[in-house]
Amino acid sequence: MREQIRAATAALTTTLALSLSGCGYNSFQTTDEQVKAGWAEVINQYQRRADLIPNLVNTVKGEAKFEQDTLTKVVEARAKATSIQATPELVNDPAAFQKFQRAQGELTGALSRLMVVSEQYPNLRANQGFRDLSAQLEGTENRITVARNRYIKTVQDYNVTVRSFPSNLTAMVMGYKPKPTFAVENEKEIAKPPSVGFDIAPIKPAGVGSGATK
Repeated sequence: MREQIRAATAALTTTLALSLSGCGYNSFQTTDEQVKAGWAEVINQYQRRADLIPNLVNTVKGEAKFEQDTLTKVVEARAKATSIQATPELVNDPAAFQKFQRAQGELTGALSRLMVVSEQYPNLRANQGFRDLSAQLEGTENRITVARNRYIKTVQDYNVTVRSFPSNLTAMVMGYKPKPTFAVENEKEIAKPPSVGFDIAPIKPAGVGSGATK
């Protein structure tokens, strides 16, 4: 009798496992974990960028007559971006995700403007501290791009599973819903660097860089 029960249990377990596999349950577990890991890496890189900004701003402050409005916008954009709690649950909330993306896009735009304005200050560009921070910032932006692209791919894989038959039936039963992802074109528009022709008064050589530090 016990042998029959064991055999029946084993058969039921095998059937259930095959059923779960066939309906996409296992795929949901795999892709959901990949999304979480991808999101964690995106956040790590955004945090790395946020940590660089205070030193960058302090270095730029040493440059005489640097456009203060540009610095203010960077500081404000950083404060806005870091005020959003980028929890794992955020990737399941389209409205919160969009708010997060917009804040990060605005910070990217503010930093882009800062880099453009810095071209007007030869002494600042020659400052080793500024050059080092600029290089670190550029490297971080590249890492952000790589992390975001990986995250977009993992979300695509997950969303395909949510929408495809028969796994979409499992999604309805288990409550799995499509996850939001980065709207790349929209963020590119937000982060587009300004043209060099924005309103900045011409800088006279005699008044440049008296406060720059080495």
